[in-house]
Amino acid sequence: MARVRIPTVLRKFTAGEAIVTVDGATVGEAFRALVAADDEFARQIFDGEELRGYINVYVDDEDIRYLDGLDTPVGAEDEIAIMPAVAGGAA
Repeated sequence: MARVRIPTVLRKFTAGEAIVTVDGATVGEAFRALVAADDEFARQIFDGEELRGYINVYVDDEDIRYLDGLDTPVGAEDEIAIMPAVAGGAA
């Protein structure tokens, strides 16, 4: 099992829940379980088999891009955080 912290913008897919628990031994498995029942949720997270470019993911404050990506292992005590990138601002 893994705990996933859901950002506010995606909570409409988790009935408003900020943290959900899903089965999975890796980040990829956990995310597949998380979006399994909702194709729109899957499209928000994945572009094909890869994470969308604007989705940043951390396991216990470590960016998975510097670990094993979607193959990063997770345990019951780990927390996966989804952090959508923010852009824009004043010129």
